[in-house]
Amino acid sequence: MKTARYQGRFYRDWTQAKDLHVSHIAAKETDLEILTNKRLDRELVEERIRAYRWDIENYITKDYRFLTSLKPLSVELNAPLIIREMSLQSQKVNVGPMACVAGAVAEFLGRDLLKKGYKDVIIENGGDIFIKSSSVRRIGIYAGRSRLWSNIKLIIRPKETPLGVCTSSGTIGHSLSFGCADSVVIVSKNTLLADAAATACANRINSKYDMQKALDFARSIKGVLGVVIILKNDLLSWGKIELD
Repeated sequence: MKTARYQGRFYRDWTQAKDLHVSHIAAKETDLEILTNKRLDRELVEERIRAYRWDIENYITKDYRFLTSLKPLSVELNAPLIIREMSLQSQKVNVGPMACVAGAVAEFLGRDLLKKGYKDVIIENGGDIFIKSSSVRRIGIYAGRSRLWSNIKLIIRPKETPLGVCTSSGTIGHSLSFGCADSVVIVSKNTLLADAAATACANRINSKYDMQKALDFARSIKGVLGVVIILKNDLLSWGKIELD
């Protein structure tokens, strides 16, 4: 279990997208880097963040299990859409709904911006990314102690987007993990599913001998398009994965 202490998102210093406007917006635990093809409407984004955080926080006051459960949780039929989506996607991989909260915020904000006419939208929320791009993009995979893979990048083609690219780690960051993988990256058309699946997959890895089973688990999840697993000097991948 990793600590709850905030760890600076130093990897943002490596962002290279000179054709896009880069913005940073933080509200309590929500800390986003947003790249767009035109100047960001910060007022809109801040309003939507407040709305989504209200939906989540208010639901937790009604049912505290939504915050703490490590298993799937059914929610009220009239619950806010973001709550219902978190419940639905987490059920697919047998984790608690908060396992996909970062992916949920990224995806819902991404949809909002696309509806407002933005053509290129990349939202990074603690290693969980929603991306819609009209150009080829390269997303670095940070694997901490795995120096062998320090420069590896995931290539994302425009026709594949919008796409969710989410990362979970047992050695990096502050999120709860029961495994020791340096990096598990899941690609899906649904960012919430990618987030939940990355968590579930990373939880299964405690040694290099668990990597194949974890990969097979990821492959079995309907909606998962690809996976990359890194543990020290070992790397496994499957699916629609193009590495540079």
